[in-house]
Parts: sequence; structure tokens; C-alpha cells
Amino acid sequence: MTETPLLNVPSSNLSENMNNSAICLDLNDWWEIVYYIVPKYIDAICVIGMLGNVFVLFTYSLHKGPLKIAEIYLMNLAVADLIFLMCLPFWAENIRNEFNWPFGNFLCRSTSASIILNMYTSIYLLVAVSTDRYFTFVHTLNHRAIRSKTMAKRICLLTWFFGILLSIPTFMFRTVKHFPLWNISACTLDFPTPLWITAESLVFNIVGFALPSTAIIFLNFSTICSLQKNAREKIALRTKSCKEHKGTKATRLIFAVVLMFLLCWTPYHFFVFLDILYQMEVIRGCFWGELLNFGEQFGYTLATTNSCINPVIYVFVGKYFRQKALEVFSQFIPCGFPLSWVSFREKSSYFNMLPVRSNLT
Repeated sequence: MTETPLLNVPSSNLSENMNNSAICLDLNDWWEIVYYIVPKYIDAICVIGMLGNVFVLFTYSLHKGPLKIAEIYLMNLAVADLIFLMCLPFWAENIRNEFNWPFGNFLCRSTSASIILNMYTSIYLLVAVSTDRYFTFVHTLNHRAIRSKTMAKRICLLTWFFGILLSIPTFMFRTVKHFPLWNISACTLDFPTPLWITAESLVFNIVGFALPSTAIIFLNFSTICSLQKNAREKIALRTKSCKEHKGTKATRLIFAVVLMFLLCWTPYHFFVFLDILYQMEVIRGCFWGELLNFGEQFGYTLATTNSCINPVIYVFVGKYFRQKALEVFSQFIPCGFPLSWVSFREKSSYFNMLPVRSNLT
């Protein structure tokens, strides 16, 4: 049985299922494919993601204009993704080594806790930025005290503190443990009792995904409905607000980031939920054991993709992020270097004597 919420020793090497004496299928050939493909995929994600998130941080840090509220959240999200990506090479090597952990006890604890920290911090930052969009377009009155840069920074600090707090059990109970049956020393969760395993999985599943995802879906659905209603009213009155148009473009970027997070992480948390049922023996047998082993490997591999995809979203969806990036990096580009990848409208905005205003209000 797989342990959550990180990559662990698969149970496919067992010849018998512990819940009944049925003989399990020999899936060693399938696991050989996992050991070969998954590390290469994770390595690629790591390289692309680190370059992309460093690019995002450079753009936001070096831009002369002050950060907007949504940008504060997105910048913290990039930091969380970078922490996560720096831990991935260790887990890629762990899978390549057939879950035989070669890096010692401290790295087992610290990398595992950092990955959990990223997961909690990322999703609650998305709750925060979705809430910001909600107050901007749904409850537009009496929200200035809530929507301030000082408040945004405090929320980010609180989110990091909350993530660190929830990652402490992982740091405490992760350890390198020898498994004679498989002849490996694996980085695994070693809780005092089996009840702790179920409790940790429930917290991870409910607090780390179900509750914040419900909030994100509600907030973004309400924001979309409000934007559609406002658009119909503007069409009826034949008026158009420039400020609201910019805010709408910023909201599209947030929607894209939120959607990709949910698409990347939902499969993994679905298999975590099934694993809870397996631990409680609601479902049992070799079929479910092997499905959970492969499912969680697939789900976690898909989840790693999220940390490298956000910078891509910023470039292709975030028009005003592209303008900021152009402003920052044009000073490092030789004068004669062609900038054909930027649209004419974006070029004209940059070379205008007036500073380009960001849409992230």
C-alpha cells in the first residue's frame, strides 16, 4: 500500500496482498517503465520550471513600477514553485534508484517537508488571489481596507506560516527506513501508529485540497458571473471602462493559473482519497493496491507539471506581464536586436514616453 502524500515504495513488488491471500500480478516490467520515464520527465520539469520561475521573479523584482496586489501573490507563488522544483532532482534520483534513498536522513526530511510546504502555500495563495478578484468585481464597495498591499503582504506571511506549520509532521516523521522485503532503504513516513497515517492523509486531502478548492471554485465562479453581468450591462449602455477592461484581462490570467493548478493536482488528490479508503479497508485487494500505486505515481508526476507551467501562462495569457518583461529585459538587449516576438501594440506601448500601466490593480 502506498503512503501519502509523497512518492514512496510501491507495493507491486509484493507477491501477496496483506488484506487477503490472493496472488498479485507480476508488474515488474511496468515498474521498469516508471523507473525509466518518470525521472527523465521530472528532470525536464525541473529545468524548465526553474528557468521560468526565475524569469518571473526577475521581471517582478527588476521592474521599476510598484507591485500590484495580485502580483504580490503571484510572486510568492513563484517562490513556492522554486522551492518545490529545487527538491525535485532528489526525488527523480530516488525513483531512478527504484525508491532506494541515497541522500541521508536530513535531506529525506527537508525535501519532503519542502514539497508539502509548496503544496499548502500554493493553493492558499490561489485562494488569496481569487478572493482579491472576488472583492474587485463582486463586492466592489467597502473593500479598500481588505484590498491593500500591506494586507496582501500580511496574508502571504500568514500563508507561509500556515504551510510551515502543516509541514512539521512530515519533517518530524520522515526517515530513511530499511525494508528487508525489498532490500532497500527508503525515505518513508514512519508514524507511531497506523491511525496517524490515516489522519495525515485526511488532513492533506481535506485541508490541503478539498476546502481551498471549494473556496477557489466558488470565488472564481462568482467573479465570472459578475463579469458577464457587467459586460451585458456595458453592452446595453454601450459604454466601456478602461480600468475595468484592464482588470478583466488580469482576471483572465488568474483564472488560467487557478484552472491549471486544479487540473494538475486533482488526479493526485483523488488517488490520495482512494488510498484513505484502502487504509480503512473500505476497498481492498490486489487490484486496488496496484491501481493506487500506479495512480499516485501518475498523479504526482502530473502535479509536478504545475510548477513549471505558470510562467508559460504568464507569457501567453498575461499581456501586461509581457509588457513588464519587455521593459525589464530590453535594457539588457543590444539596440539592434529584433523584437519581432512582441506585437506592434506592445512595442508602441513600451516606446511611448508615458510609462506602461499594469492591469493588475
